[in-house]
Amino acid sequence: MRRQLKELAQWLNADGQMLENSIVTGVSIDTRTIAPGDLFIPFRGEQVNGHRFVRQAFEKGAAASLWLKDEPDAPQDLPLIFVDDAEKALQQIAKSYRYLLDCKIIGVTGSNGKTSTKDLIAGVLSPHFKVKKTEGNFNNELGLPLTLLSLEEDTEVAVLEMGMSGFGEISFLSEMAEPHFAVITNIGEAHMQDLGSREGIAKAKFEIIDGLQDGGILFYDGDEPLLKPFVESANGLFSVSFGHQNGLDLSITDLYASDEGSRFTISGKVNGTFTIPVYGSHQVKNALAAILIANELGMTADQIRESLKNCRLTDMRMQPVLADNGALYINDAYNAAPTSMSAALNFLKETALRSEKWVVLGDMLELGDDERYYHESIADQLGTLSLNGILLYGPRMKWLFEKLQQSGQPNVYWSETDIEPIVNVLSKDTNENSIVLLKGSRGMELERVLDGMLAK
Repeated sequence: MRRQLKELAQWLNADGQMLENSIVTGVSIDTRTIAPGDLFIPFRGEQVNGHRFVRQAFEKGAAASLWLKDEPDAPQDLPLIFVDDAEKALQQIAKSYRYLLDCKIIGVTGSNGKTSTKDLIAGVLSPHFKVKKTEGNFNNELGLPLTLLSLEEDTEVAVLEMGMSGFGEISFLSEMAEPHFAVITNIGEAHMQDLGSREGIAKAKFEIIDGLQDGGILFYDGDEPLLKPFVESANGLFSVSFGHQNGLDLSITDLYASDEGSRFTISGKVNGTFTIPVYGSHQVKNALAAILIANELGMTADQIRESLKNCRLTDMRMQPVLADNGALYINDAYNAAPTSMSAALNFLKETALRSEKWVVLGDMLELGDDERYYHESIADQLGTLSLNGILLYGPRMKWLFEKLQQSGQPNVYWSETDIEPIVNVLSKDTNENSIVLLKGSRGMELERVLDGMLAK
């Protein structure tokens, strides 16, 4: 982004001061990360008033700042744009800048797998296009406009993750980004407490088509029956289904784990065998969206195959990690919901990578009134696995612990708040024959199990 400050004022239909000679090359909402040339956006909340840091922003190189009209004592010696609402101004600037961009916009949402799918799409396309993707958790009403404004004008593809906690949020983000392609990875149980049911979650995720450009394409999880009514009732929607079932536009016909990761064969719009450097059938399904989009943008199957093989996903998503005692950890500790928990456990059941299998499971958060049911229900799937140990962590996992005890499941341990006993068991009882799955919600920080245990 490189724009004159007076042009930004015109986008906002706002007055300002000292506008004529200022050039803005970025946008920041945090003086700790501000870069020279940034427009500083001061937010005013109950605890912090960003206007107190405006001069500090300029000292660090800011080119200009917004200033709320009802905030007193505006400095007279700094280039400012006066606005009614800082958040809405940020969003309007991003929306206006988006119209100047001549790049393909890809929007990605879903209950699980958004970040992995985003990483896979960007990884497949990056060798052949100039690609920018959402970084970190910049996937909401503040993060997405900041991502748009970080795009250089010669960007060819932008992959934008879209998150939500309630109705209307995905619609807002989609209408801001106006994607050419939209992806719905799956429908799970996260945010059940806000949306009431999986049907409600499906409805909220499907809002991603609200900003889809004319002629745009929705790529969606064809294994999810809750999405089909929305697809069928959307007039004029171009859609492409993917998944495990036969008869979809792209289907997985064979899948197995190897030392290189997950190797799989697909048929439909694209045919062939491919490899991704992570484990899990759910990650393979995420890769299908990347394959379809790459194919739509003109890449050959051989180009897609080579790019996929070299993709690197964000850490803690079915990530293989070798411990210093030779045990293989599958670090899937970034987040957890019943759907992704089941997928990770299913991988552990099917894999033959190591003979001794362990699970470390942390609480699943944000499940609403049915959270006890969802934790206890894991017992049925665990009962189908031949496990050397089940280590549970967190207050909600006590429900699962008690359920397993009632069923007579051996080798089960639970700790409510202390991770060290779990670490001690793994250090003592696992070895080069062991594979250990780490799975829990982000707030449980199960990756701490690996601290001090990694091979140097």
